[in-house]
Amino acid sequence: MVVKKVSAFMKPMSVSLQLAAVVGKGSMPRSEVVKALWVYIKKNNLQDPKNKRNINADALLKEVFGGKKVVNMFEMTKLVSKHLS
Repeated sequence: MVVKKVSAFMKPMSVSLQLAAVVGKGSMPRSEVVKALWVYIKKNNLQDPKNKRNINADALLKEVFGGKKVVNMFEMTKLVSKHLS
């Protein structure tokens, strides 16, 4: 039997309480966290219409983004990783 090694990107991770309020509770791979974040962002119309790279944080996302009101999508990944362990 061959055991496949799970890549770090697919390894289930624990989600902080702040992030769980946005993406849901339980452990999930980083890729699923990012997918769930984008579902939340699009559902709540938080993407800046003029500059689609920017996310306008609501109260829940501000908790995840360290209090920042606007975050670009590249910075978002870095800030979200602080909420995964």
